[in-house]
Amino acid sequence: MKILVIEDELKVADFIKRGLKEEGYAVDVARDGEDGYFQASSNSYDVILLDLMLPKLDGLSLCRKLRQENIHTPLIMLTAKDSVKDKVKGLDSGADDYLPKPFSFEELLARVRALLRKGKSQQPTRLQVADLVLDLVSHKVWRAGQEIILTGKEYALLEYFIRNAGSIITRTMISEHVWDINFDTFTNVIDVYVNYLRNKIDKGPKNKLIHTIRGRGYILKEE
Repeated sequence: MKILVIEDELKVADFIKRGLKEEGYAVDVARDGEDGYFQASSNSYDVILLDLMLPKLDGLSLCRKLRQENIHTPLIMLTAKDSVKDKVKGLDSGADDYLPKPFSFEELLARVRALLRKGKSQQPTRLQVADLVLDLVSHKVWRAGQEIILTGKEYALLEYFIRNAGSIITRTMISEHVWDINFDTFTNVIDVYVNYLRNKIDKGPKNKLIHTIRGRGYILKEE
């Protein structure tokens, strides 16, 4: 899952980004409304977290602009303005949720999860390939009935693999969906994490699920 944080306060933006990354999300940050609009309209995100008091283009105007251009990415407004009138303005501009500052990070996470569930309410809460099962709600993973403990980034990578099971995914695709916009594609970090997954997912069972396609990338499939 990929999230865009549009927030001009450096400490707040870094706090949110760090917390979301620890939960396994890929996070991009924009620090003014114009850059936020550019990123939101140029890339695909699962959720946008939008501050109202932004330089160059304020949050309400940015939200309206995105909705007018049929960009309907779920959006949570984050702002110190907490009056009923301000909340009504935010929701009427096209926001899906409104969270006044200061807020607890735990509540922010819960609201993000709620939006993601709402957008995918007709989809299953578990994904499965062969005997590999991934629970989208609890973030737990099992292989042949045995639970496998993954880090946040390993879980995010496996989720991307299993959502695209049977299709070749390149390193560029992985970097765009699992890491953030500043990821250095010339490093071997992706290969390292794929090996981490292999050691946890494929080490015991005879039928391997993660395969390397030489010169192209990887594929998750049952042999």
